[in-house]
Amino acid sequence: MNKLYSYLGLCQKAGNLKSGTFQVEEAVKFGTAYLVLYSSDCSDNAKKKITNMCEYYEVKCHEIGTVDEISQAIGKECRKVCAVIDENMARLVESQLTC
Repeated sequence: MNKLYSYLGLCQKAGNLKSGTFQVEEAVKFGTAYLVLYSSDCSDNAKKKITNMCEYYEVKCHEIGTVDEISQAIGKECRKVCAVIDENMARLVESQLTC
């Protein structure tokens, strides 16, 4: 999991990451998101909204660590959801989810 957060930070620095509910929704709906990640401690309503949206737009979606872990990895406060908008980076991040 440690590499996962390193890759998220790398995506953020490269400009290939959208974070926050509004930006992620926009990226998914406009077809620029390849992978959506949400925190395990966000509300059930938020989880359902994210997973339903990703299912509808056929975007891969995974639950990962806590809000604090995601926020620290990308260098922003209180981020519950993020989307990788580069296909190669999304594959790299997703490869760490199966480990």
